[in-house]
Amino acid sequence: MKQVNEISITELREMSEKMFGGIVKADVDIAKKIIVVDAELHADIEQFMLDNGSRQNDLWGINLHPDLFGTRDFIEFDSIINIRPRQGNRSRYVEDDGVRGQIIEIVNETVTDK
Repeated sequence: MKQVNEISITELREMSEKMFGGIVKADVDIAKKIIVVDAELHADIEQFMLDNGSRQNDLWGINLHPDLFGTRDFIEFDSIINIRPRQGNRSRYVEDDGVRGQIIEIVNETVTDK
């Protein structure tokens, strides 16, 4: 698992080869605008980020599908850590359009096609 400021789609493809379904699990801190990738569970990334100063309310779990880079299906907003009734998010999906927009922006600034 590692925090990335920039990561290539090639690196994500390599990471996805060791995961079932060809995905890369990632958590995004929308306040700090950072992404941590490459763990078996979103909860592991979440704990790492909390231990390094992130706040629970700012963390959202996503899956990246490297083979779908450049399409709207590249980012999948699905993780158990997203279930937060106290924040109005009652499912694994990131329900708030604004939060999804922030996540998309952060991912687009981080993932390159190099």
